[in-house]
Amino acid sequence: MKSFDPPRRILMGPGPSDVSPRVLAALSRPTVGHLDPAFQGLMEEIKDALSRLMNAPGYACLPLPAPGTAGMEAAIMNLLEPGDVAAVAVNGQFGERMVDMAGRAGAEVLRIEHDWGTPVDAQKVADALKGRKVKTLGFVHAETSTGALSDPGPLCAIAREAGALTIVDCVTSLGGVPVDAAGWGADVIYSGTQKCLSAPPGLSPFAMSPRAREAVAGRKEKARNWLLDMGLIMSYWGGEGGRTYHHTAPINALYGLHEALVVIEEEGLAAAHARHRAMHEALVAGLEAAGLSLLVAPGHRLPQLNAVKVPDGIDEAQVRSRMLAKYSLEIGAGLGPLKGQIWRIGLMGASATPWHVRLCLTALTEALAAQNYPDAGKAALAAAEARLG
Repeated sequence: MKSFDPPRRILMGPGPSDVSPRVLAALSRPTVGHLDPAFQGLMEEIKDALSRLMNAPGYACLPLPAPGTAGMEAAIMNLLEPGDVAAVAVNGQFGERMVDMAGRAGAEVLRIEHDWGTPVDAQKVADALKGRKVKTLGFVHAETSTGALSDPGPLCAIAREAGALTIVDCVTSLGGVPVDAAGWGADVIYSGTQKCLSAPPGLSPFAMSPRAREAVAGRKEKARNWLLDMGLIMSYWGGEGGRTYHHTAPINALYGLHEALVVIEEEGLAAAHARHRAMHEALVAGLEAAGLSLLVAPGHRLPQLNAVKVPDGIDEAQVRSRMLAKYSLEIGAGLGPLKGQIWRIGLMGASATPWHVRLCLTALTEALAAQNYPDAGKAALAAAEARLG
């Protein structure tokens, strides 16, 4: 064996995003023990920063030691028991994943169907929950498979009125658009580090409300997941009265998350949101000038994940392969029923810059022209530059 030397890629797919050089440097710092006093101070800073990032005062905030899917599993396995009714609004691949996990928890699943590419409809949810005794309502804030952005506030209000706890998937939204746990009245929020935070994959920022913690404490049986059992993991992350060993924390990955949180606080959260929005608008202007269109209607588009329709007669996989080979630029393909129909272009964290927008438009229009699509590279760049100002 030889040391692995990865190619230098420009990551503009649905995740991971480019990792900040500052975060990469933080990952290489000396490893300490997971109960070292200095590391415990870092843990407290991470908890406080996550609380600010998600506007989750009074919530239990911590990074789970696994990717964003672990946040979904922790939420579902801690809140649901066999026989509970779990409502899930499905408008894409990750709503489907919630359905699967809730079934594995032994719950009866109430699917609330939506077309892929549309946001979750509050009235449809209200109608589905009417007269039902539902334990949880799960939905995706920013559906990574389609680029659709839903409004959690009305959905959380509907759930509270029905006596249900809310599980909100913020994997792709955190750091790119506002996430407001307290303002929404959400009970559990989870995310991932590899999207708009521009840290490597492998951790899941997680927030649980006091109401949700009471529900976990009142379970009739143990959660069906040991590592992510919140009653156990909080004995390590809670910090009240000393920390109890639960697992060996991913020390260096947490250095990286801490640095990513420092970076976003230095920029300012409102400025980070505005940057993602501005890069999205420039990209869309360029795409439209090239004759391309997006899957999601204006007003419901997620700025950091752009689902672009593949023109008729174009081999979408060949376009992606050419962009990767010639420009070392990665974009994503469609999932599920959208496979072969869309490209997913990420503008996340360190990948949300004017340089990334220009390069993506250049590479995409060139790859399309190679398949006899009208060459619109100059028009696309001019339209983007006009928006970038």
